[in-house]
Amino acid sequence: MEHKAIAEVLFANGYNCAQAVFVAYCDEMNMDKETALKLSSSFGGGMGKLREVCGAVTGAFAVAGVLWGYTDVNDNKAKSDHYALIRRIAEEFKAVHGTYICNYLLKGIANTDSKDPQPRTEEYYKVRPCVRFVSTACEILDKILAEKQAAVSV
Repeated sequence: MEHKAIAEVLFANGYNCAQAVFVAYCDEMNMDKETALKLSSSFGGGMGKLREVCGAVTGAFAVAGVLWGYTDVNDNKAKSDHYALIRRIAEEFKAVHGTYICNYLLKGIANTDSKDPQPRTEEYYKVRPCVRFVSTACEILDKILAEKQAAVSV
């Protein structure tokens, strides 16, 4: 199954948007599912239901960090290249959806101040556009993956 399809199934099965995207790339990251679920669990709902940066986008950022992040604090080129990649992901997502801020993406859907997750009912999935955001994040990541793999093949 392709990454996008995996992420959509994960989201439909109750995982948050960040988890759905991040876990879909376990194969690429050589990471086990349990670790991936834990690492990405804080980012759903725009960072713990704060409705800040969309969790699907954050999940994509985390995948990019694992696959292409920098480790040498003195390597300014690696930092710049990585930040450019993160900005690219954000801007490509924004070009499709108009923003990468959860609160604006979910405009018209009431937010609760509660820390408690909302029940994942049929109605929940009917009104929430989040699966589209998960799909877009995966499409962007897959395009970048293909570019990076093509560059290595040359």
